[in-house]
Amino acid sequence: MRGNLNIKTEITKIHYNKDAKGVLVKLLEFTSIFYGIGSGLKNLLYDKNILTPKKVDAYVISVGNITTGGVGKTPVVSEIAKYFIAKGETTAIISRGYGGKLSNKNINVISDGEKIFYNAELSGDEPFWLAENTKGAIVITSKNRYKAAKYAVEKFGVSKIILDDGFQHRKLHRDLDIVLMDSEKGFGNEKLLPAGPLREGTESFKRIDRLVIVSKNTDHARAEKLAKIMSKKMNIQTFVCKTEPDYVYNIKTGKQLEKGAEITALCAIGQPEQFYKFLNNYKIAQTVAFDDHHIYKEEEIPQGIIVTTEKDAVKMQKFNRNDIFALKLKTILDVEGILNEPKNRY
Repeated sequence: MRGNLNIKTEITKIHYNKDAKGVLVKLLEFTSIFYGIGSGLKNLLYDKNILTPKKVDAYVISVGNITTGGVGKTPVVSEIAKYFIAKGETTAIISRGYGGKLSNKNINVISDGEKIFYNAELSGDEPFWLAENTKGAIVITSKNRYKAAKYAVEKFGVSKIILDDGFQHRKLHRDLDIVLMDSEKGFGNEKLLPAGPLREGTESFKRIDRLVIVSKNTDHARAEKLAKIMSKKMNIQTFVCKTEPDYVYNIKTGKQLEKGAEITALCAIGQPEQFYKFLNNYKIAQTVAFDDHHIYKEEEIPQGIIVTTEKDAVKMQKFNRNDIFALKLKTILDVEGILNEPKNRY
């Protein structure tokens, strides 16, 4: 079942269908020419050092992707931040704050590492999730990543900065560029926006320091195989991030939901199919999908037991409902290997 979906969702279907045809496809392909010129020119100016990234006094890591949509950056960002925090490093996560009501023209401190200052509606669902699930991390949203990074260093004395979705943001110098790839959807139809999901052309591949294949299946064999192929093809250290279902819990009480229960699976994420697969221990009566980053109204939520993602759940805490549950995921990733330049990982 579809919730409040729009043209954006229909275009996303085209992005991952190599056989898509029609007037809309032709129009998108024509528009892609101009997008490619703009994107290519920007990269050329940076590659030729005509434009130069600005540096801050901290080690900066970007976690991003070549394509649009929900590849799975947020848990990876969290795992890397946790790694540094455990080593006693003062760590900041900087996000653009997409979907939040706070103006990202400002520097917004969502969390100082101890206290969370804004709810999910104001901060954006992903920054709020990061603040809740990455204890000790300073979380900041701003469109200007350089100013936000500089502020994090000067205000909080951070030594490590992680850019959430920062690969295309070249104004800020980074010491390590980590790019994620979806094990199931790959690079889609391999066309540039808006005809395809690619944010940049192949000229961007040489900037990638680490490639992480995010396994979008309960069986990780495909992701493991793809990691070996991509490592040889692109000559880049390549890893697999395994995301697996852990348990389903009530967002008000924390009580776990018994397996086999009849549920409605509801979400507003870039790629809902994986979420549905992760609920195979339950009887899914219906699925309801909204556009990514959708802000929910209580009357939109069907009756009965609702199971959603943790990213969506943070926007439903305020509802007067006791039958909303969230799926807790566990992320398995060799963070130390990624950061320490291992040899011949694949």
